[in-house]
Amino acid sequence: MTQALTLVEPRGKRLFDITLCLVAMPIVLPVLGIVALLVWLDSPGPIVFRQMRTGRDGHRFAMYKFRTMVRDAEALKATLAHLNILPAPDFKIPNDPRITRVGRFLRKSSLDELPQLFNVLAGDMSVVGPRPTSFAPSTYSLWHTARLEVRPGITGRWQIMGRNGSTFDERLRMDIAYIRSMSIREDIRIIIMTVMSVVRRSGE
Repeated sequence: MTQALTLVEPRGKRLFDITLCLVAMPIVLPVLGIVALLVWLDSPGPIVFRQMRTGRDGHRFAMYKFRTMVRDAEALKATLAHLNILPAPDFKIPNDPRITRVGRFLRKSSLDELPQLFNVLAGDMSVVGPRPTSFAPSTYSLWHTARLEVRPGITGRWQIMGRNGSTFDERLRMDIAYIRSMSIREDIRIIIMTVMSVVRRSGE
């Protein structure tokens, strides 16, 4: 698929992912229940949002998130395209009117991402890795496809270093740097930094 990288997933990474998810479940399950109730009470629509994302080797899979937008958010996207502040293929508008009240809190706290633990258990994702894109691999430039050599992650380097201020190409460079130095130790460091980043944003 790519000319960029020849790599081997660190031994034990998949086992590390599964173990981490299972250990976290007793804490996560009650939180999932509370968040699901808040989403249901806040606005009409499905509690969990399924979106097709691009994973390892270009495989398309359904990624799970708690719904943070109004039910017809995708249909409204075209009418808001003129407000997009990021270069294609990214899409972001300030104070997005499609985001619900509960959705703003879930995004700020990253709780909307919790259902992706089930994507990890299913093998479509890893806890740490490049974030899966909603657009198909056919839209990638050749050097972009290096990120498809590994499972996408719930979190990664750009979440702790760049967040939403980074362009797609800048995030790709962070992803490739992660892939080249992949290790369980690095994953643990990124997870700790992610938790610290979420706590700081929640306390703002």
